Amino acid sequence: MSTDNEEEPKVFFHDLQRQDWHHHHQRYTTTTTTGTTTNHTPPPPPPTTRFVSNLTGSSKLEISLLLTALSVLILIRRSIGFNYVSTGPIKKNDNAAVCNKNLRAYIAELVVDSTCILVPYILFLTVLAEWTYTTAISMILLLLFMMAVKRNGSSFLQECNMDSIRANISSYRVSMMLVTCFCILAVDFKIFPRRYAKTETYGTSLMDLGVGSFVLANSLVSRQARGISNMTLRNALCSTSPLIFLGFARLISTTSVDYQVHVGEYGVHWNFFFTLAAVSILTSIVNVSPNQCGILGSFILIGYQAFLSRGLNEYLLSEKRGTDVMSQNKEGIFSIFGYWGMYLVGVRIGSYLFFENNVDTASRTNKWTRTRVWSLCLFFWLTTLFLDLHIERVSRRTCNLAYVSLVLAINLQVLAILMLSNYIPGGKISAMEEAFNRNLLGSFLLANILTGLVNLSVDTLLVPPIYAFAILFAYGFILSFAVGSADFLGIKLKFW
Repeated sequence: MSTDNEEEPKVFFHDLQRQDWHHHHQRYTTTTTTGTTTNHTPPPPPPTTRFVSNLTGSSKLEISLLLTALSVLILIRRSIGFNYVSTGPIKKNDNAAVCNKNLRAYIAELVVDSTCILVPYILFLTVLAEWTYTTAISMILLLLFMMAVKRNGSSFLQECNMDSIRANISSYRVSMMLVTCFCILAVDFKIFPRRYAKTETYGTSLMDLGVGSFVLANSLVSRQARGISNMTLRNALCSTSPLIFLGFARLISTTSVDYQVHVGEYGVHWNFFFTLAAVSILTSIVNVSPNQCGILGSFILIGYQAFLSRGLNEYLLSEKRGTDVMSQNKEGIFSIFGYWGMYLVGVRIGSYLFFENNVDTASRTNKWTRTRVWSLCLFFWLTTLFLDLHIERVSRRTCNLAYVSLVLAINLQVLAILMLSNYIPGGKISAMEEAFNRNLLGSFLLANILTGLVNLSVDTLLVPPIYAFAILFAYGFILSFAVGSADFLGIKLKFW
């Protein structure tokens, strides 16, 4: 499950939801002088638990419009122009004056990128959350107006080539990363709507999409999708050993500082690092061609859903746990099948859209790809609605078939919208997008470290809205400039 770009594993400092109070509090009993036993209702859960528990999510339409708004913001940024012309990372023998000049231009573009993308989207996720439909439609109309203005004197439709397709894929991967980076800190503040936080059992929320989107985004451009996978089990174990190390490091760090973790998300000891490693190892053991990945992935997902519908879902969603490792980590272990099936389906889709050898390259690089992305998006949206209504509601916690279909629909929608960049004359990928794309792993690790530092420094539930905004904006700019500086200096964190 190796890719050329960095991926977004969950990191130690922040688990997005706190530990379930119900796992630690039972009904109290007292014995009276007459020997009778009286049951007392336990005290109410602490504010932190009430803040994150029993959440049911939002509507699929609202989540779709939120991600549409981010995609449109990226396209608006491209239509503005003012792009830094990269001359590559700084080298020791570069002329100092030239380096300073390039650095100033680079910083200036990062300021424009952050102002056009980060600031508006933070507002969309907080104070403008009640006007999601209005803001999304307004952004779409603004983009159409700017495209019409820039159309004068230019060819309206640029010819799509492989470079532009790669740029659109990069923008899509970065957009999903940005959503994750925004949410992992914003969710700790009261200005972040609770309907966007992770759901308890069933439902759809913005943060529910993070895990699945990461798996899918990597599968679309993986070595398997490109048909160059020759990874053995030994190589897979070596390549995933850093993920296993990070998984244990997160477990040890959260346990040692008694950090509250929502047990219902993955289990007592399990975390997303272990899920990523397991998917990679399973993919290397069952090494099939890209053409067969879709069939195998579909069989895995359908079979897993059949077991869920026959009672496995009740077991996974219940609060009962035994003392064995399997029972203690039931959510994380069983959801591997859902993520593995999703990954295999993503490999087939990526191969079909971008890398398949029996498709003429020239035809693929024109509207062929756009048309098929939109068609697949519509197909998976219809599939999601059917599964959600007639089979089982969407559940990230079990990674059921409806959740997999929803992740596919949303991600293909984002990619399809970004592929409309070919209608923007002269539009180029921004410096911030390039920086995040070249260092996805490093950017996510830094985002989690910054989130951890904020949570250790202040009680986020007590922070007034104005200070919460200041923290979120500072967080966004620091993250953007740190990742941009690393890219400018040629620093890249890669191991998976």
